[in-house]
Amino acid sequence: MNGFLLIDKESGITSSRVVQIIKKKFNFKKVGHLGTLDPMARGLLILAVNRATKFSSLLLQSKKSYQAEVTLGQQTDTDDAEGEVIFNHDVVCNEQEVSEKLLSFLGESLQFAPAYSALKHKGKPMYKYARDGIKVDKEARKIKIDKIDNISTNLPKVSFNITCSKGTYIRSIARDLGNQLGCGGHLSGLIRTSQQNFSIDDANQIDIVSEDNIISLENAFDDLNSITLNQSDTNAFINGITLQLKIDHDNLLRVYDSSKKFIAIGKNNAEGFKHEYLV
Repeated sequence: MNGFLLIDKESGITSSRVVQIIKKKFNFKKVGHLGTLDPMARGLLILAVNRATKFSSLLLQSKKSYQAEVTLGQQTDTDDAEGEVIFNHDVVCNEQEVSEKLLSFLGESLQFAPAYSALKHKGKPMYKYARDGIKVDKEARKIKIDKIDNISTNLPKVSFNITCSKGTYIRSIARDLGNQLGCGGHLSGLIRTSQQNFSIDDANQIDIVSEDNIISLENAFDDLNSITLNQSDTNAFINGITLQLKIDHDNLLRVYDSSKKFIAIGKNNAEGFKHEYLV
């Protein structure tokens, strides 16, 4: 059985623990998650099962949407509610100032990850340096915020919806918002609501999910256009040969053989059409 499971992760459990539970529950050979959620966070966690793990990078690159809550006036060492408070300040800003600062994050920017993160420095996760009290000079990473809406302010709480690129830390957004407002802040709530074309509305909690909920590889990428190859082109294609086909656009395509069997996702560019991921 190959495909994707949509899990509605509860707060208080790590993403890796969810993987372990699902792997053991169904005796799957391979399981991997497609974008970690911090233990505090809840919401959509996509799991790739067996051969679907080969397609993981396609979804790892995808945009994600969240419902976030920030508490202003209090900074923590982890930039979320689970850390130790390191700074307190009165919140003297108003609703308009909060909205303006929050919307200033839209577009591309450089972001510094939280000190407590899984990003690696010299092969070691950053959070291990932080736990040992070692300060590491972090490199800013390019991110993109596509959308921020449904801003609701009830100071010191601020909630909003956000859609962002791979690698964006919402904890860092909370920290930077507090810094820009001069009062500090931390992430006090986070729910991932969607990733790629998958929604939390279609996810199941870990205790009730079943194998019947697995989304096939073919259906998982039904937003892509498709192409059907004849037998000779199919043989060449699966052996890594670049095909010269008349395809109107440079894009990823679902690929079917002459018997209408889904066999791969291919990519067309100036050099031709070649497989990216084989089933």
